[in-house]
Amino acid sequence: MADIPIVYTLTVCPACDALRAAWKRDGIEYQEIRVDQSQDDPDTALDYAATVPIIIYPDGRVEVGFEGQTG
Repeated sequence: MADIPIVYTLTVCPACDALRAAWKRDGIEYQEIRVDQSQDDPDTALDYAATVPIIIYPDGRVEVGFEGQTG
């Protein structure tokens, strides 16, 4: 398991944009995986949810959406 959150996003996604902006502002490090730019990552993301953003925390917790928004 990574020591920073892994975030599955889409390139065009208002909720993903909000997460990126907020976490950048707050200095939160994360690994972003844009599922629309990879052949393998959409299937991995679908193991967790059918919408983005999907946040996988280092302790294994999974959060879908950001501040009540999904994309």
